[in-house]
Amino acid sequence: VQLQASGGGLVQAGDSLRLSCAVSGRTFRYEMAWFRQAPGKEREFVASIMWEGGSTNYATSVQGRFYISRDRAKNTLDPQIYTVKTEDTGVYYCAARDNVVFPRAAQYYTNWGKGTLVTVSS
Repeated sequence: VQLQASGGGLVQAGDSLRLSCAVSGRTFRYEMAWFRQAPGKEREFVASIMWEGGSTNYATSVQGRFYISRDRAKNTLDPQIYTVKTEDTGVYYCAARDNVVFPRAAQYYTNWGKGTLVTVSS
């Protein structure tokens, strides 16, 4: 699986932001995910979706504000963040893995796209 994220930028707190990730290659039984890394912090899990079945998982910190979806016809992964907060600032990465047995932590994802920077101003 090859991944390429886009859609980052500068937004004001309270606004909405849509990101996108172009997906190519083999996707059968893959779980797609978004991670983010704030300055000086470790990369953290944000949300995931099974490419085939569409089941989703969210980090507690974004539940109710972050919605992940995928368009299998367009081969895109399209999350949207509502009511962004300054703590949402960071580099956002799309990632993928074909083994969902392990926890949703960065070290268990095998495919990564280049990140896209999101900066939220107060």
